[in-house]
Amino acid sequence: MKVLIQRVSEASVTVENKVVGTIRKGLLVFLGITHSDSEKEAQFLADKVANLRVFEDGEGKMNLSLKDVEGSALIISQFTLYGDAIKGRRPSFTDAARPDKATPLYEYFISEVRKTGIKTEAGIFGASMEVSLVNSGPVTILIEK
Repeated sequence: MKVLIQRVSEASVTVENKVVGTIRKGLLVFLGITHSDSEKEAQFLADKVANLRVFEDGEGKMNLSLKDVEGSALIISQFTLYGDAIKGRRPSFTDAARPDKATPLYEYFISEVRKTGIKTEAGIFGASMEVSLVNSGPVTILIEK
């Protein structure tokens, strides 16, 4: 499982011209799921999202978590995080889990983030989405478990 986390001052996701999720200060989380992933990885990464210290404290140091700043999370399914473009010109996505496995883990991950007390919005799994964001910093972190 991979999460690509971006610290944002605002972010939203639109499906078929309808905004389905929007946040202000918080984290935009792109979630990629592979074949061997389980609820164990989802729990670990949900805790990481809630507690990762990427927000600045009074001294300008990244010392505060999403919980500390009472921020929100916007979670987007992103199978292309498992794209392999080493060979040829067209990426291969064979390492991305199929929807029958990935959908329940995506939903489980969202529920685990919500359990931490974080206000959480989400995209729609498998939909064609337009994501808008203002990356604050910029801060972008990739975590793989």
